[in-house]
Amino acid sequence: MEYKVFLTVFAVVFIAELGDKTQLATMLFAADKDVSKFTVFLGASLALIVASGIGVLAGDIISQYISTKHLQYLAGIGFISIGIWMLIKAQA
Repeated sequence: MEYKVFLTVFAVVFIAELGDKTQLATMLFAADKDVSKFTVFLGASLALIVASGIGVLAGDIISQYISTKHLQYLAGIGFISIGIWMLIKAQA
């Protein structure tokens, strides 16, 4: 196992998910006193696993047609664009 890659992916996804709408939805379900917390945990965990699996498969397929370097540039431009859009929206 490539521990450096594993730890990097874990840290990035963990930080990205903190305070995300997915986590907030999970907290709302867990707040219900009549609901099993273990069931909420399993449902949320399985959903994240499936969504991550789709991301891995999509990344593998896309990387067959577009170089990793170009994908990194595209992702960077996308994140910067979203950041600029959020800053503009916040000032309005």
